[in-house]
Amino acid sequence: MTDLTIRPATPADMDDIARLCWAYRDLLLTREAGLPPLTATFYPTDTYQALINDLPRIHARPTGDILLAEIDNTAVGCAMYYPIHLDDVTELKRVYVDPSARGLGAGRQLIEHAMTCARADGYSRMVLDTMAPLTEAIALYHRLGFQPCAPYYEEPVPPHFLPHLRCFEHPL
Repeated sequence: MTDLTIRPATPADMDDIARLCWAYRDLLLTREAGLPPLTATFYPTDTYQALINDLPRIHARPTGDILLAEIDNTAVGCAMYYPIHLDDVTELKRVYVDPSARGLGAGRQLIEHAMTCARADGYSRMVLDTMAPLTEAIALYHRLGFQPCAPYYEEPVPPHFLPHLRCFEHPL
């Protein structure tokens, strides 16, 4: 039996979180083949490294968190949330599960745990975005009750990217 656990990440987990986040970025690059360069625009290498280094501050308690999925004490997935510019709204970010653990419920459990924690933190709604080619993620969001919504970004997104992005929301 596989022992899958979801827990808040600690400072000692940040190397695993970084590894998972870089794998997530690699997945985005692979899946966007044939599309405008979303990943290179939003996550250029240097900027992404700085973001990863800053994750503990960006997602710090009590207004956010970084969650880690483990199977038999091995980090296999992550998800994180933090406040955005809209009142009582949190954004779910960087949900990723290693290919070796896909199909075991880690993604679903990470998202459900993030929703539970965000609700306890006082948020009333969770939003997220993803790329259209991430069909497995989109299907999971639908199964969990997320509904499509308008883009919620504070900064405008170049119009040629919008057809390739999907935004979702879920009341908490």
